[in-house]
Amino acid sequence: MRKKPLISMVVCAAILQAGICAGRAGAEELKGSLTMSGAWALYPMAVKWAEEFQKIHPAVKIDVSAGGAGKGMADALAGVADIGMVSRAINPSEAKKGAWWVSVTKDAVIPTVNENSPEIKNLLTRGVKKETLVGIWMSEQIKNWGAVVGNECTCPIHAYTRSDACGAAQTWAEYLGGKQEDLHGIGVYGDPGLAGAVKNDVLGIGFNNINYAYDAKTLAQVKGIRVLPIDLNGNGRIDGGEDFYKNRDDITKAINDGKYPSPPARELYFVCRGRPEKNPLREFVRWVLADGQRYVPETGYINLPAEKLAGEIKKLNAN
Repeated sequence: MRKKPLISMVVCAAILQAGICAGRAGAEELKGSLTMSGAWALYPMAVKWAEEFQKIHPAVKIDVSAGGAGKGMADALAGVADIGMVSRAINPSEAKKGAWWVSVTKDAVIPTVNENSPEIKNLLTRGVKKETLVGIWMSEQIKNWGAVVGNECTCPIHAYTRSDACGAAQTWAEYLGGKQEDLHGIGVYGDPGLAGAVKNDVLGIGFNNINYAYDAKTLAQVKGIRVLPIDLNGNGRIDGGEDFYKNRDDITKAINDGKYPSPPARELYFVCRGRPEKNPLREFVRWVLADGQRYVPETGYINLPAEKLAGEIKKLNAN
């Protein structure tokens, strides 16, 4: 039986040192409502946090909706949402408009193909080089699967990207040397939509946040798609140290250990219009950075380092 992961003692110690002992606000009866909007990448984690926080504070109602990091940022700055979920770096222009943010967890964007792709065996054993991905999405110089695996296959590649302003596409483009608008391909809305497009197209290739490529219950890769290994050392095969895609536990461990590149591994953020000063918003953010971290591994995400969490808590408590 897989043991339920708990937040490490090191993280707990850092939290205590930051002066926010878990349960400090337990005596306060919290009431009210919160709204969260934004990144598909953070949506499953945010839902879990909301559920657990409401068990502690049943008089608080939290509504969580996905729609892309761009929507999350826009909603937070406009005051439409209390928290914008953002899965890319915060722009200086957004900070000037009043965006206040903290890092809350970490995940990654990974390439995906259809499980019945014409070259699936070669793809899984050889992997794909970064320059090949650039040729598919950026320059469009690589147009068939034979060019990916080095044979005569003329089956065309159907590349998919995101149609919505989102952190996944921005992060993936950054890894390939550009911006989201530089990505070529068929635009699809949302993480579930992009995963579905690849699942339904034997010639398809796309990219997804981890929790849309792996099944939440079995932790295995979602039926119909396969995570495409990246040939990190460029030797034309997936070596033992690069083979960490079989299940969600393996890929999250690889990200945590720094084996998967950054980008596309990245931090995920809560964004508010100004620093939270009133409850229940302030207490919810505090709880996520402290007690809520225990739910991160089991939900398929990666805990931030203890020092990082302590720094984010100090940012919340700054005068």
